[in-house]
Amino acid sequence: MAAPAYPVWVTRWVSGQWRNKKRPPTLRPPRALALAAKVANRRQEATCITEMSVMMACWKQNDFNDTPCAKEIEVFYDCVAKAEKERKSQNEDTLSSRGNLPSSKVNKLLKRFPQITRYV
Repeated sequence: MAAPAYPVWVTRWVSGQWRNKKRPPTLRPPRALALAAKVANRRQEATCITEMSVMMACWKQNDFNDTPCAKEIEVFYDCVAKAEKERKSQNEDTLSSRGNLPSSKVNKLLKRFPQITRYV
């Protein structure tokens, strides 16, 4: 396995050529260090996947006829209604279990406190 290719200044700095009162090179970022104007909406986790797959398997076995699969369809719709109720009851103003803000809240804060990209 080949050694990684480092920039020339890194090899000089490691070898000690910068020690005799010579400063190491300054690192400049390729872009300005500023936050973006908004963040992407994070996807919600998928719910009712097993119920949906059971319903679709029943449809496939019965040539996509709804009548013999009424029980599976009802179970799927109940699961969807329950998941929607839980999602609506969850208050978006509170922090998630990991302590992160939801993306909609972050976007509101970024609009309220925009980044200064240039000085007057």
